[in-house]
Amino acid sequence: MTKLALLGALAATGLTAGIASASTLDDVKARGTLNCGVNSGLVGFATPDANGNWTGFDVAICKAVAAAVLGDASKVTYVPVSSQNRFTALSSGEIDLLSRNTTWTFSRDVDLKLDFAGVNYYDGQGFMVRKDLGVTSAKELDGATVCIQTGTTTELNLADYFKANGMTYNPVSVDTNSEGEQQFLAGACDAYTTDASGLAATRAAFANPGDYIILPEIISKEPLGPSVRHGDNQWGDIVRWTLNALIAAEEYGITSTNADELASSSENPEIRRILGTEGDLGKMFGLDAEWAKRAIKAGGNYGEIFAATIGESTPIGLARGLNAQWTQGGLLYAPPFR
Repeated sequence: MTKLALLGALAATGLTAGIASASTLDDVKARGTLNCGVNSGLVGFATPDANGNWTGFDVAICKAVAAAVLGDASKVTYVPVSSQNRFTALSSGEIDLLSRNTTWTFSRDVDLKLDFAGVNYYDGQGFMVRKDLGVTSAKELDGATVCIQTGTTTELNLADYFKANGMTYNPVSVDTNSEGEQQFLAGACDAYTTDASGLAATRAAFANPGDYIILPEIISKEPLGPSVRHGDNQWGDIVRWTLNALIAAEEYGITSTNADELASSSENPEIRRILGTEGDLGKMFGLDAEWAKRAIKAGGNYGEIFAATIGESTPIGLARGLNAQWTQGGLLYAPPFR
């Protein structure tokens, strides 16, 4: 065999080995459950009840993917992960999907080799203080003691913000949101900083939420979204397009209750492609034609999920804002299903 032929054979062997190795989709199907990494407890986003049943905005992504892939939204094993171990849990294969209010950044995408499937919540970092502190702006926090979770983008953002404004602060490092909540309520810090949505969720769990205010400044961009391991494009596509299906479903008026009806009655080609009655999109990444319909029926479209978990009628009380559809002045925009 010539040197050129040998190199070609080795390359082909490596390629074959890569193709033959089990994919995440194969693993999930063989296991019969989706291992989904979630917050250890953040009201509105991911919390278990007394019976261990998980609900929340991020949990809904886990359920939608399980419904799309396994045909059953309940086939999820929820794995609580902290801000420090969430990426290790994903890269090691302990979880198949990370759906834990995680910011998409350059270093996480490139250096940690995560693939973000999109943005399910456009957020920004804020500050919460006790109302009786008398502070109405983050720029009045010079010299304050600030509780902050380690292993998060908020650490760097906090340092940048105070430096840029010529202020100093004393950090109190916490490992989890629950620890941050405890320290803040105990008076160990003047302010608690994290994503504004997280602050709203944390405040909603307080016995007297009206005693605390979230300051108006948003000091960063925090595009939060689900992520998967780098290198498994098929699995990344499944998670990405499941999220897109939930977003598109809201735009086209597909809900958890009318999906079956629209699948058979709609004359809109895009709706028919999403719901699997026209074209064969599912086959392109190893699923059947009704994967997206099942995902939508699992917990509703994006708007239904938002309203039920963190919307204005919930204790969290978040307005849609940037998370409104692009047709309503927001940033939500799903690519075409064709």
